[in-house]
Order: sequence, then structure tokens, then C-alpha cells
Amino acid sequence: MPPIILMNDPRVVDIPVHECGEPLVDLRQLPFVDVDERLADQAGAYAQLREGVAWRLARAARLLPEGLRLLVTEGYRPLSLQIKYFEDYAAELRCAHPHWSDEHLHMQTSRSLSPPEVGPHVAGAAVDVTLCTVAGTELDLGTPVNASPEESDGGCYTDADGVSTAARRNRRTLSAALAMAGLVNYPTEWWHWSYGDRYWAYATSSPTARYGPMTYGALANGSV
Repeated sequence: MPPIILMNDPRVVDIPVHECGEPLVDLRQLPFVDVDERLADQAGAYAQLREGVAWRLARAARLLPEGLRLLVTEGYRPLSLQIKYFEDYAAELRCAHPHWSDEHLHMQTSRSLSPPEVGPHVAGAAVDVTLCTVAGTELDLGTPVNASPEESDGGCYTDADGVSTAARRNRRTLSAALAMAGLVNYPTEWWHWSYGDRYWAYATSSPTARYGPMTYGALANGSV
């Protein structure tokens, strides 16, 4: 497996953001994907994505083989929730590896969760997505969505060895459609794809990111 650039890498963190002010759209109102409720919140933030990301998701959906659909589990994530997820995972790793330095702990935590200040989900720029049939049956992609490296024995990595032939085939199908539509994958999570954020900018050699951290509802009011 080639070296992976993590979210905390200065080459990602230091990319400037030129916020374009694009609004969020509610994927539940659109016909091209299914939205799973496993991470639903009362405000419906989980189903929101920046308009440009949603357009690309629509294109990816059209590129799938007949009989398959995209199944979204989470889009926008409030900053407070990103902080909680990051700190909880860091605490879990700290308990398992008390000898790790703070710097190494931060790097290892960034395998599965973006540092809050960089978070693509916090910008409405990232989507966690898998595949399902038109009847709603979720396909096997090797691990559950959001499985950590520890839980999955590394199987959550997009190019991980050891997943079944069917899971690898399904990952290739998902990746081909999303990549062709212009989204980029975070290689430690087969389900995590983004557009317009700092990681996308790094992966595509763009000098700036289009989307920065935002508060849900702010863009609808004309502010960021």
C-alpha cells in the first residue's frame, strides 16, 4: 500500500480556503441517492451537502451499473460533533497506547477522523457513502461504514488487503463512479469522499479550497 497523506499533514492543513459561499442542499429532497438514517440528527444536518458536492454525487449516481444506488450515511457534521468524535477516538487510542507522544497520537487519530479545524464534513464538503440495491439492500464493501482501523484490522483502508472478492469489486464500482464525477477519496476510509475541501485541493493540486468550516444554516442567511 503506498504512503497515505493524512488530514493533519501540513501539506493539507496549510492550503488556504477561498470560501465561495455556496449553499447546502438537502439530499433527502433529491431523487438520485438514498439517505440512511443511522446518523440522523433532529435538525437534519447529516443530510446536507454543498451544492457543488451534491451535483457531483448526482453524476456519480448516473454512472453506477443498473440496479445500484448510492446510499449516503452522513454529509455535513457540526463542528461540536467533529470535536467530540476526534477527542473520543484520541482518548481511546491514548488508553491503548499511553507511551505515544501527543504528536503521534494526533497523527494516528487523523487516520479515521479529521482534525476539527480541517474537517471536510464540517465544511459540508464530504460525504460518507456506500452502495445499495434499488430495493434498499446494502452491499458488502468489506467493513461497516465508519469502522476504525482497530475495529476492522485495517480493512477500512480503501486498498486494504484481506477483504473479499465481492467487497473489492463493490469498492471498485463505488470508487470508479465517484472519482469520475470529480470527488476524491480519503484512503483510510473507503466510504469517505469529498470535493472542494483542503484534502480535495491537495489531491487535485488546486492552490486553494472552495469550502471552509461553516455553521449549519449560516449560508442560508447569506453569511459564512
